[in-house]
Amino acid sequence: MARLTGTRSAKDYPDQIRRVRYRDRERNKTLVFLTNNFNLPALTIAELYRQRWPVELFFKWIKQHLRIKAFYGTSANAVKTQIWIAITVYVLIAVLRERWRIEASLYTMLQILSLTIFEKANLYQLLRQENILERPHEACKQLNLLD
Repeated sequence: MARLTGTRSAKDYPDQIRRVRYRDRERNKTLVFLTNNFNLPALTIAELYRQRWPVELFFKWIKQHLRIKAFYGTSANAVKTQIWIAITVYVLIAVLRERWRIEASLYTMLQILSLTIFEKANLYQLLRQENILERPHEACKQLNLLD
């Protein structure tokens, strides 16, 4: 049993904590976990953290690839719906990239689509254009809102 000693951490969590050390022989690493569960065996605590790791990696992937800046709703259904929509868009763009043999990265394709979302344009031509981000839009079909 231990307590956090940092000024801010001790204030934020004044209760006792448990330090569990686990030796991963496959990777030749020692892992240290902090928990407030004093009832479960140390091996069970380590296994819970091991099973949680893929979930952490999934959310890291979401943050890096899906560009979700904020959730528009706070209910579980709203968050799940927004994540599913973002994943669906990502997969659709990946399928288009593969089918149309586009060399641009998925990130670049998503950038192009986000910049031209209100333009009336052929999607195939838009994504196949070379150096689209470097050329000015000479024949822009976007309407001006504030003229």
